[in-house]
Amino acid sequence: MIRVQKDDFDPGRELERLTADNHAIGGVCSFVGMVRDFAGDEKISAMTLEHYPAMAQKQLEDIEAQAQARWPLDATLIVHRYGRLLPGERIVFVAAASAHREAAFQACHFLIDWLKTKAPFWKHENAASGDHWVAAKSRDETATKRWET
Repeated sequence: MIRVQKDDFDPGRELERLTADNHAIGGVCSFVGMVRDFAGDEKISAMTLEHYPAMAQKQLEDIEAQAQARWPLDATLIVHRYGRLLPGERIVFVAAASAHREAAFQACHFLIDWLKTKAPFWKHENAASGDHWVAAKSRDETATKRWET
């Protein structure tokens, strides 16, 4: 399941919905990404996430389908927010559920790595030195490469 939304989400409630009445699930691995109040040595007061809805939805569906093709998953969930967010607010929630924990761990890690580099979201930070767009980080690209087959 995929949702791109402006509103906040409740990770506990999301997990309850993901696993409701599915007793084949033996483990769920999840990740919540949050806005930090710094980037490098710079203070951040807010971050704005922009996206092109149709493009983002299609890319997220592709990322989810790839995870489901690689691991035996009972359920997956991607929730990604857009709009202006303050430090401490949640940006993204990823969860993978499987009969076995290793598949859930691997799929969750894959999903967030690929979201960081493949999903069309653009981040604009409000920083002490001025506002700027966030450039892709080489460490994120390196993390993604390990999943390429």
